[in-house]
Amino acid sequence: MSMLESPMHPGEVLKELYLEPMGIGAGAFAKHLSVPRTRIDRIIKGTAAISTDTAMRLARACNTTPHYWLNMQTNFDMSKAAKEIDVSNIEPLL
Repeated sequence: MSMLESPMHPGEVLKELYLEPMGIGAGAFAKHLSVPRTRIDRIIKGTAAISTDTAMRLARACNTTPHYWLNMQTNFDMSKAAKEIDVSNIEPLL
């Protein structure tokens, strides 16, 4: 299965490409972003999605763009939905 078929949750990317190399834990990072620690913990565990608010904060802290984080979340969500939602019985209108 290719990476496009099964994209990583943005929390994995945050942990592996940003927090671990910087040597910063979820608590310290959450404090830096002025968000609850639980928000970062849940994102890293893949149980919470990246919101627009979080995307703005991550972009600033990680020198990326909000679109980087939101697109990653959208790709993850669409991949998951494609596996879980059956639309085969819906006929196109046009």
